[in-house]
Amino acid sequence: MTTPIPPYQQASDRVLNFLRRTDTCAVSNAIELFRVRRRDQGFIRDTAVCQFPSLAPIAGYAVTGRIRTSEPPIAGAYDQHLTDWWEYVATLPSPKVIVLQDLDPVPGTGAFFGEIHARISQALNCVAYVTNGTIRDVPALQRAQFQCFASGRSISHSYAGITEFGRPVEIGGLKIAPGDLLQGDCHGVQAIPLSIAEELPETVRCLSDREAELITFCESPGFSLEKLIAMLKQKSSACSPAEPR
Repeated sequence: MTTPIPPYQQASDRVLNFLRRTDTCAVSNAIELFRVRRRDQGFIRDTAVCQFPSLAPIAGYAVTGRIRTSEPPIAGAYDQHLTDWWEYVATLPSPKVIVLQDLDPVPGTGAFFGEIHARISQALNCVAYVTNGTIRDVPALQRAQFQCFASGRSISHSYAGITEFGRPVEIGGLKIAPGDLLQGDCHGVQAIPLSIAEELPETVRCLSDREAELITFCESPGFSLEKLIAMLKQKSSACSPAEPR
């Protein structure tokens, strides 16, 4: 059902704090400059929508599993799996992001995650929930300020239960392994490559300065198309790393 826990690489507190106060779009722009992945990869598409857009960005390490909600389980199986699951969650580095792939033919028939699971997750230093399925107890989740990314909302938990955990999952085109560093906000969820994580704050600052300069120019009396084109050619290249990774 699960796999041994490897020694995960972790980002510094400086990077985690940076991700918690920076929007995902700015970080995505910075990641592009390192050329560590294609621009159409590295983020969840469509299926895991931010449920509480007013909350601050979150960052944490993925704790992965799979669920089913539409079929009755073998007697007692889900209860034992759930106990094993919480014990597994407790062993992983913090902060954590719960990531559960709903395996049902129509994901989200029932919602695995509601107020009780959110409160347990918070007690275990989890900061968010990510799924291609649904959530419930929405007002309570919002009061707890526990961020969720889901395809929608459901009245019932139906037959929701953990089927396995501790292995890579895939949600919205993004493959997520245990220990992957994730960032999320009102735009969605993306993976942060640890190989460049320490360099992201300075790259984002550089891009933000360039964008502020461009906006100021667009609002100025001296605006011209010729000058704009010249500025655009310099804007991103000035912040690029010396060598692509």
